[in-house]
Amino acid sequence: MRMNDRAELIQELKKTMEFYRELGFEYVPVKRTHIFNIISGSPSGSTPDSHPSRHQVAEDTCDYSMNKEIALRDLKNEIGDCHRCKLAKGRKNIVFGEGKPEADIMFIGEGPGRDEDIQARPFVGDAGKLLTNLILKLGLKREDVYIANVVKCRPPNNRNPEEDEITTCSPFVERQIAIINPKVIVCLGKISAQTLLRSKVAISKLRGNFFSYDNIPVMPTFHPAYLLRNPRDKWLTWEDMQKVMEKLK
Repeated sequence: MRMNDRAELIQELKKTMEFYRELGFEYVPVKRTHIFNIISGSPSGSTPDSHPSRHQVAEDTCDYSMNKEIALRDLKNEIGDCHRCKLAKGRKNIVFGEGKPEADIMFIGEGPGRDEDIQARPFVGDAGKLLTNLILKLGLKREDVYIANVVKCRPPNNRNPEEDEITTCSPFVERQIAIINPKVIVCLGKISAQTLLRSKVAISKLRGNFFSYDNIPVMPTFHPAYLLRNPRDKWLTWEDMQKVMEKLK
């Protein structure tokens, strides 16, 4: 590699690191061997460690499939006692997410409510009970899927997360998606769907149709809290979930 090319790559790397630092990240999930090769000019495939450990290999290559549980735990530790946005002021607990690291289906809501904030678990209130019943009707258990939210802290009075809060927190759920790599994502409600799909289209128009997020099929559907207020629309969500199960076959 020529010196000019290497200098340009290093400069781009610095810009990327600065961007993620402003978002609150303490490190960026890039290959350590790539950084070494850029700085040293070593040929591709060489490594600074002659005999790296299995943990180093998983970390260096970002191969989450080697141990998704550890990767999720590390991400949770990275979030820590988060104060990256104003939601931290009113929360009791961070609600990271829960479920099977190797899940085929990942449900993503908008943010924790009162019960979730108290228990530090996603979807455990009345809306959560409805979601659990839906999962059971599909022939699955909560332990078979993964459940998370776009923001990890409860918005005051259960209001919608604001744009700056979503911008700050959504990279974490994106990292969860990258680690779990589900076969299908189900977006529960407009905040989740619009955030992942980078869209402002109403959930009533998005639902029932498959979209794509990082080559993963995405099915937007109504949020369980909406269904509690509008039970007549439960059959629409059931239709959406039948499409999800068909996609998994």
